[in-house]
Amino acid sequence: MGSAFAVTGMKRNNWRSKEKETSNHRQTYHPNHHRRRNHCSFTERYEQGEPWNSLNAGTSNSRSSSNICHSSPVPELPGFYYDPEKNRYFRLLPGHNNYNPLTKESLQNKEMECKRLKLLEEEEKQKKKTSRAGLNSSLVLHKRQLGLLSSTNYCRLVHELKVNCMKRRKVEIQSPDSSVTGTNNFKLIVADTACERIFTVNDVEHGGCKYGIINLSGLGKDSLTVEMYDNLYFTNRKVNSVCWASLTHQDSHVLLCLMGIAETPGCASLLPASLFSNSNPGDQPGMLCSFKISTAWSCAWCLNPQADNCFSTGLIRRVLVTNAMTGHRQTFGTSSDVLAQQFATQTPVLYNGCRSGEVFSIDIRQRSRRGHSWKAVRLFHDSAVTSVHLLQAEYYLMAADMAGKIKLWDLRAMKCVKQYEGHHNEYATLPLHVNEEEGLVTAVGQDCYTRIWSLQDAHLLRTIPSPYPSSRDSIPSVVFSSRLGGSRGVPGLLMAVKQDLYHFSYNSDNPCCPQTRDMDPPALLGDSGESC
Repeated sequence: MGSAFAVTGMKRNNWRSKEKETSNHRQTYHPNHHRRRNHCSFTERYEQGEPWNSLNAGTSNSRSSSNICHSSPVPELPGFYYDPEKNRYFRLLPGHNNYNPLTKESLQNKEMECKRLKLLEEEEKQKKKTSRAGLNSSLVLHKRQLGLLSSTNYCRLVHELKVNCMKRRKVEIQSPDSSVTGTNNFKLIVADTACERIFTVNDVEHGGCKYGIINLSGLGKDSLTVEMYDNLYFTNRKVNSVCWASLTHQDSHVLLCLMGIAETPGCASLLPASLFSNSNPGDQPGMLCSFKISTAWSCAWCLNPQADNCFSTGLIRRVLVTNAMTGHRQTFGTSSDVLAQQFATQTPVLYNGCRSGEVFSIDIRQRSRRGHSWKAVRLFHDSAVTSVHLLQAEYYLMAADMAGKIKLWDLRAMKCVKQYEGHHNEYATLPLHVNEEEGLVTAVGQDCYTRIWSLQDAHLLRTIPSPYPSSRDSIPSVVFSSRLGGSRGVPGLLMAVKQDLYHFSYNSDNPCCPQTRDMDPPALLGDSGESC
C-alpha cells in the first residue's frame, strides 16, 4: 500500500518520464480479496434483494442516493476517490472550476446522471412496477369483488397502481403567436381550482419573467395538444410566489409577488385571467391592481366570506393582510421571514411557515399587534419551512422544510403523526402538492426527482427522474390531478421542465379505474396517529 501512495503522490514533472516504469505499481494496488468479495456480495444483495426499494428508496439522504450507481465498501482515502470499474484510486484535484476534471462535485454529478439515465431507461422499457410488495391489479379486483375492500380503499389502491404505470408523453403547446412557444424556460406552473387552466411563469433569455395561461381542455387520451395564451406583461423582477385569486368569481385573477430591484420597491399584483385569453380586443379585461410592499416571499388568497377579497403576503419578519377592494391593511409582526402561507376555508385563519422553522396561525379577525399572543397554533421544524398545506377537514397540516422533511401535523394534538421520507432539499423554496381524493402527496426535490407518496401511510410509491440532467435551473414544476382539463378531463401528472411540457398519463392496459369523482374522499387519517 505504501508503494501506491508513492505513485499517486509523485511530482508532476516526473510523471510522464516514469509512466511506463510505474505502471506495474498502479496495477498491483487493489483492495484485498476479502473486500472484493464483500463488494460482490453487496452488489448481489442490492440487485436481488429488493428491486422495488432500490428505485423508490425514500429513506436515504442525498449521500446514499448519489451512490446508487457505484456503491463501494472500500475505505475512503483523503484526497482520493475509488473507481470500481477500474478498481483503483485516483487523486482528487483542488478547486471547483471546469478545468479540473476530478473534483467531488463533478464525481457526484456523474453518479447522479448515471442514476437518472438508468431510471429513464427502465421507464422506456416499461418494466412492470408495483408500489407495494404483493400488490397487483388482480388481487385488488378480487378483494373488491369479495367485498373485502371499501370503495374508497379500492379507489386509493387503484390510483397507486395507476401512478406506478404512468407513461411520459410530450405535450404540443400551440399559441396564436408561433414565436412564443418553445422559446422560454418554464419556471413555475400553478393550476386553478378545477384544473382547467395552469398559470405559467417563464424565464426570459435577456433576464426577467413573462406570464401565460395554458388551457388544458385539449388534453385527452388521444390528443396531446394544449393552447397557451401569452400577454405583453413582462417584468424584469423575480417572481417569488403565485396563487389564483377569486376576486369577481372563482379564479378570476392571479396574485403575483414580485421582488424589488434597485430603487423600485416590491409589489403584489392582481392580474385578471381574461388578459391571457383570446377574447376580442374590445372586451373589458377586468380589474387590474398593484400594491407596493417590501420584498414578499409568499402569498395566499382567502376564500372565507368573513374575510372577503382579502389576501396575505409573507414579508421580512411580518405578515401583511390586505383587502383588495378597499386597500385596508393589517400588519402582524413576526420574529422570522414568512416563506409559506395558506388560508383555512372554514374560518379566516392564516397558517404561516417561517425561515426559523416555526409554523403558526393567525386569526385575521383580531387587531394587529406585536408579540406571540395572537398565535393560536405553534409548531416547529428543525429547518426553514418552504411549504404548508391544510387538509380539507382542517384538522391536519402538512409542512415541508429545507432539510427535506415532510411532516403531517395533527392540529388538535399539536404533534407530528406522519413523516414522508425521501424528499431532497437544502436551500430551495419548493411547493408541496396534496391530492386527498386520490390519496397522494407529490413533491419535486432539489435533485430534480418527482416523488409520489401515499397520503394514508406515507409509503413512497414512485420516483420519477427528470428528462433533463439535474441543475439549479432545470428543477421541474408539476401539477397532479385526476381531472386535468376539467370535470371530464384525464388523470395524470403534468411536468414543466426547461421549454417542454410532459403529460404522465395513466396506462389504459391496467384495470379500469373507478369513477373517483362519484366517490367520497378516502378515509385518510384516524384520530389516533402514531407520533413520529
